[in-house]
Amino acid sequence: MIAPSILRAAEAHLAAADPILARLIAEHGPCTLGRKHRAPFHVLCASIIGQQLSAKAADTIQARVAKLLEAPATAFTHAHFDGVGQEALRACGLSNAKARWLLELAARSADGRFDPKQLAQLKNAELAAALDALPGIGPWTAEMMLIFAFDRIDVFSLGDVGLRNSINALYSRRGRDGKFKPLDDRKTLKITAPWTPYRSVACWYLWRQVDGAVENWS
Repeated sequence: MIAPSILRAAEAHLAAADPILARLIAEHGPCTLGRKHRAPFHVLCASIIGQQLSAKAADTIQARVAKLLEAPATAFTHAHFDGVGQEALRACGLSNAKARWLLELAARSADGRFDPKQLAQLKNAELAAALDALPGIGPWTAEMMLIFAFDRIDVFSLGDVGLRNSINALYSRRGRDGKFKPLDDRKTLKITAPWTPYRSVACWYLWRQVDGAVENWS
């Protein structure tokens, strides 16, 4: 979990560093990132289940998996997968690959190859690389894990569509056709550089803004 005092310090830093973020902070209020503990194993399971699915479809399949495992839908552990086979998971609506990845992750958690306490000791780049090496986990999922499961407060994901859309609308100029011109990685990183060491908090506000009328802030 992230202490409220850290979040307030982050808001003050971001508001002073970037007038656009200052407006977002005033609009959306105090950041609530990291207010709940999220077990890394469960977050990874949910990430695997939800890949390339709508939120509704992911929730439906996760509920089926929870019923199969006789586990809370928000608190899977490796022990819940004991005795569960790949075909049973497939019957819940998972692909072969996803079923295999879940069982492999459970096996690694059971024998200690996936150890959140040890992973938590790693620096951001090392942690992201270790997570990216897990079955079924790519760079974007690893970055989301850093933010939401390991409470890292200085992460920005160039591969997150919502973040890029928000930044494009808030920081780029419109072309002659009236549409926003997408910013490349270099320009995006230049914009986000002053947000360090609180880029995760900035992401929280950018995600909030995606849900609103971004055009009004351009």
